Amino acid sequence: MLLTPSAFSQLPGPVLIFGATGQLGSALTRILGEKAIGLTRDNADLSAPESLATVLDQHSPRLVINAAAHTLVDQAEKEEGLAYRLNAEAPGAIARWCARANVPFVHYSTDYVFSGQGVTRWKEDDATGPLNAYGRSKLAGERLVAEAGGRWLIFRVSWVYAETGKNFFTTMLRLGKDRETLSVVTDQYGAPSYAPDLAELSLLALTRALEQEPFPGGVYHLCPTGETTWHGFTSRILDRAREKGLPIKTTRVLPITASEYPTPARRPANSRLDTSKIQKLLKTPLPSWESGLERCLEALQ
Repeated sequence: MLLTPSAFSQLPGPVLIFGATGQLGSALTRILGEKAIGLTRDNADLSAPESLATVLDQHSPRLVINAAAHTLVDQAEKEEGLAYRLNAEAPGAIARWCARANVPFVHYSTDYVFSGQGVTRWKEDDATGPLNAYGRSKLAGERLVAEAGGRWLIFRVSWVYAETGKNFFTTMLRLGKDRETLSVVTDQYGAPSYAPDLAELSLLALTRALEQEPFPGGVYHLCPTGETTWHGFTSRILDRAREKGLPIKTTRVLPITASEYPTPARRPANSRLDTSKIQKLLKTPLPSWESGLERCLEALQ
C-alpha cells in the first residue's frame, strides 16, 4: 500500500461502490473493508439508469463511488448507445440522487476525453475532443455529473491496470510467456496507473476535500508521475518479470506505430495528464508509474 488504512478512517460509511468487481472497484472495496457495500451488475444494472435511485434508497449510503463503466473501447464503437447508458446516463442518475441526499459522490473518467494532439500535459480545463465512442460517452457522463450539482469529484485516470482481470498488464505477461517476439505501439504516450494506487489516492483526495469548506468539487487529473509508451511499458513489464523469476519467453519487443496496428476505435497519441491540481489537494507526492508496476508484480508473488 502507498498509505496506511488510518488515512481513510475519517470517511463516512456506509460507502456504496458501483462496479465492485472491476479493477478500481475491487481495490476500493478491499481498502474500505467493512465500510464498503459493493455492487455488481447483478444487483445494480447501470444499463437501466432509471432503476438506480431505488438501489440507492435501499442502502442509504453516506458516500457513493462509481467505479463501473463500459470500458471495452473498440466494442463501444458498435454499441455506442449502451456505452452512453453505462458511462453517461447512469452516473448522471447516481449524481442526481447524491445531490438530493447531500451525499458526496466520486466518479472516474478518462484521458480519452481529449484529442491526444500535441505533446504537453493536458490540464483539467483544456478543450476536450474525444476520438471515439468510449471517450464521447465518458465526457457526456462528466457533464451530467457536473449538472447534477452537490458535492462531487471526478478523477480522470489513464492506462489503468492490475494484477488480475483482463488488462494490458495481464495480457502482456501472458503473451510474454508464450511468444518470442512481440510488436507493440510506440507512438502513444501516457502514464500506466496501478489500480490500487489510484484507489488509495482518490480516497485520500476525497478525505482532504471533505475537510474543506466549501467543498472543492470538480474534475481532477489523477495518474502517476513520469511517462512512457505502450512499447516502453511492455518492455519494463517483461524485463522486471524475468528478473523476478517469471518464465518469460519473449526476447524481442518490436516498436510499431499505431497506424501499423489499426483498431476499430482511434486512440489518443498524447495521454499525458497534468496533475498539479490534485497534488495541491492531496498534499502528498504522487508515485511514479515504475513504482506502481513494482507493487503490481509483488502482488503476483
